[in-house]
Amino acid sequence: MTPYLFIFILGAAIGSFLNVCIYRIPQGLSIVSPSSRCPSCGSPIKFYDNVPILSYMLLMGKCRTCRAGFSMRYPFVEFLNAALYVAALSRFGADSPWILSVYCVFLSSLIVIFFIDLDHQIIPNGITLPGIPLAVALGSTVMPDPFLRAELLGWKASITGFLAGGGSFYLIAALGKAILRKEAMGGGDIKMMAMVGGLLGWKGVILTTFSGSLFGSVIGLSIILIKGREWGARIPFGPYLAAGALISLFWGQDILNWYLYAG
Repeated sequence: MTPYLFIFILGAAIGSFLNVCIYRIPQGLSIVSPSSRCPSCGSPIKFYDNVPILSYMLLMGKCRTCRAGFSMRYPFVEFLNAALYVAALSRFGADSPWILSVYCVFLSSLIVIFFIDLDHQIIPNGITLPGIPLAVALGSTVMPDPFLRAELLGWKASITGFLAGGGSFYLIAALGKAILRKEAMGGGDIKMMAMVGGLLGWKGVILTTFSGSLFGSVIGLSIILIKGREWGARIPFGPYLAAGALISLFWGQDILNWYLYAG
């Protein structure tokens, strides 16, 4: 089995677990037990019907017991996580298995954040609170700078990123509340960016924020124009920040080189 096939299968299997996290964490349910069940009839899903991606295709997206339809999101999340693991192997596999493992965990965390915030407009503390000290500890000691991969990120850049990510978003939230008299930035976004900054450094915070804001502006404006949503309606920012963090991780070095040497 080639490394790429192995990590794709591993990513798809972990993606199946991410679906459990996305569904259960907002409801305060255990992500360990009970085993996966049909949300319509409550029947346990047998192990042979729980093979990532493949089972959905064979069952045509329906429960074997009650024939109720399952969301296309389930195989999509499995495939997305698998594809990101393959991309991480291609980009970082030569660095170190440990570095690759850390980035894979980070990518899976971003997927969970993306869909939970999209559905419920919350970013769970269960991901960000343990993620912040882990990101700072790893970023300060063993992780490379995603913008200068030949060099370690180092404790200065990691702590600066943590402070810049959490601090800047906290400042936006405080100013928004003082000036606009409403919540301009959620606490989950603040903690998420502190985690991103600890792992990707202050340059990662800048590019993540810029990319996320750009995506949010374009997509948010499109939703307002197409669906008629009112100006000032609350739109979750976490999904756009997750996309920005992906860009920083995979293409931060390329974007920096283009910016410095273009023309």
